[in-house]
Amino acid sequence: MKEFWLRVDEGGTTELKERILHSAEGFCSVAVLSPNDIRFADGLNMKTASADSRSDIRLVQCDEFASDEIVEACAVELIVKDASDEARVLELIDRGARYVIVKCPNWKVIPLENLIARTRNKATLLADVSEISEAKLALEVLELGVDGIVLTARSSDDIMEIDRFLHQEHNEVPLAIARVVSKRSLGSGARVCIDTCELMCPGEGMLVGSQSSGLFLLEAEVHKNPHVEPRPFRVNAGPVSAYVLVPGFKTRYLSELKAGDDVLIVNRSGKSRQGHVGRIKIERRPMFLVETELDGRSYSLIVQNAETVRLVSASDSKPVTDLASGDETLIFMQEGGRHFGTLVTDETVIER
Repeated sequence: MKEFWLRVDEGGTTELKERILHSAEGFCSVAVLSPNDIRFADGLNMKTASADSRSDIRLVQCDEFASDEIVEACAVELIVKDASDEARVLELIDRGARYVIVKCPNWKVIPLENLIARTRNKATLLADVSEISEAKLALEVLELGVDGIVLTARSSDDIMEIDRFLHQEHNEVPLAIARVVSKRSLGSGARVCIDTCELMCPGEGMLVGSQSSGLFLLEAEVHKNPHVEPRPFRVNAGPVSAYVLVPGFKTRYLSELKAGDDVLIVNRSGKSRQGHVGRIKIERRPMFLVETELDGRSYSLIVQNAETVRLVSASDSKPVTDLASGDETLIFMQEGGRHFGTLVTDETVIER
């Protein structure tokens, strides 16, 4: 699991420091503090790192060490500007540094790639970041990412966003089994294809539906057929008015999506991961209305009338063109209404 450390800005107000620290409890494992601010972490369930001997982890600057000093169990901070600084990181690890916190003020990616490749399983490499975008980049560099981040958070929202990002691959979406009741052809409509920056596998796709309370698992175009090559990056998702589940268990209309947006990729076991939109294609195509039932309630989905569009069941998937009454399909249900995509559980909304 990635490390998530919080750096508290020494120049902030007392109120801000206390609020940030309290909001980080349970999410961040270590608070990086000035010696004067250690008191703000008293009673909180997190370790402290500072230059003060009272802290749990001794925090030191790289230039404070003699060339032959043992730095075991310390967290060492240094700025990485060039290859000589990268070599200094390796030297510190060889001398026993348990944590190395690096800040890359110029090049953000290449130094981290070099360090990740050369320090793997030798010490805990932490990237010092002040922006959410920098944090996400550091955690994904070279696919493996750094071992953790030290984030200077401006608000509790920053902490929540990074926590969601760190746990995105562990989120499970509870899926139930609905049964197809009917299917009928519609006229043409504006259909949305979501082309992602990911390669999806059989049984993976996105949760889409006509009602936010019932979203169906539509499989990516991962299967070979005699007429079209697989496009495992694509989900043929339905009409512009349909809902799609995105990270944070929010919904968006398909019409809103654009290149660079985050989407949620889900498999038939309910395991999810985050992806990014590479392109949205909207074209007029003939459509199907699929109606299903679960526990006495009706849920519907409109999709393109095409063999490459498949609904996922617990064991396989089936083209919507072959669906028949009684067929099973996986669905994600949530009670309540949506306000700009956010679930409002106590709101009564009728969708049909």
